[in-house]
Amino acid sequence: MARPKIALIGAGQIGGTLAHLAALKELGDVVLFDIAEGTPEGKALDIAESGPSEGFDATLKGTQDYADIAGADVCIVTAGVPRKPGMSRDDLLGINLKVMKSVGEGIKANAPDAFVICITNPLDAMVWALQKFSGLPANKVCGMAGVLDSARFRHFLATEFNVSMKDVTAFVLGGHGDTMVPSTRYSTVAGIPLPDLVKMGWTTQEKLDAIIQRTRDGGAEIVGLLKTGSAFYAPATSAIEMAEAYLKDQKRVLPCAAYCDGELGVKDMYVGVPTVIGAGGIEKIVNIQLNKEEQEMFDKSVDAVKGLVEACKGIDGSLA
Repeated sequence: MARPKIALIGAGQIGGTLAHLAALKELGDVVLFDIAEGTPEGKALDIAESGPSEGFDATLKGTQDYADIAGADVCIVTAGVPRKPGMSRDDLLGINLKVMKSVGEGIKANAPDAFVICITNPLDAMVWALQKFSGLPANKVCGMAGVLDSARFRHFLATEFNVSMKDVTAFVLGGHGDTMVPSTRYSTVAGIPLPDLVKMGWTTQEKLDAIIQRTRDGGAEIVGLLKTGSAFYAPATSAIEMAEAYLKDQKRVLPCAAYCDGELGVKDMYVGVPTVIGAGGIEKIVNIQLNKEEQEMFDKSVDAVKGLVEACKGIDGSLA
């Protein structure tokens, strides 16, 4: 039986890390695509040469030709311009929208049956545009945001409580930006909700609020430290978790930017919601009940994404 084929569109920091992780986990053979001549070929060869030491047999190929992604089972899109210090994700809109058009057309022509995971920022607007440009079914196109934001939230919580990361679950909803909604009611340590842990004296509400804000600022914090780019290890790990859930039909419950058609009151938009990912792609959106405060924050986040989507329509009339 042939190994699955994983196409990575964009061979920058995230793309290279994705290729390495996919090979290490032996998820399938990897094609690394980029318009920069030599970059995908060089990274593919470098990673392939680590195979004998790491013990994987996956093949890796670098290319500038979309024809080489033909028949891919999974496409992970990182192509575009990353953030620099002082920039918001939204500042990238005009540049990366053009990139999504090119990528969408490439996927449509060569890998129309793929499960597509978008990482390019501003995430929620870019994944919406990518689905429109590619014409793929909405359940086969999603955005990597919630898994990463939740991982950051979990890391900060585990550090605060001095417990294993494995025992911390967390959900972050809404857009991948300053208005994201880290949910405390649906986040737990060993099944105990965060509000109960505050009552038990494990932490204070002030400390919890600071962790929530740090989660919202998680990407910007790393951009500020790196100065020449944005995060790539954690985003790549998060996308691989989603790809693995699809390829192995794991039915994982993971938050991601999924197409909503009425769920949580959202219509014809991509936004961060809890989903079930299996062989059918986004198989289900978990329609959780939000309290008044959560709903208000979620609605504010949705409105921010809506503004970006409208801006996309203004830039490219074919999306209107």
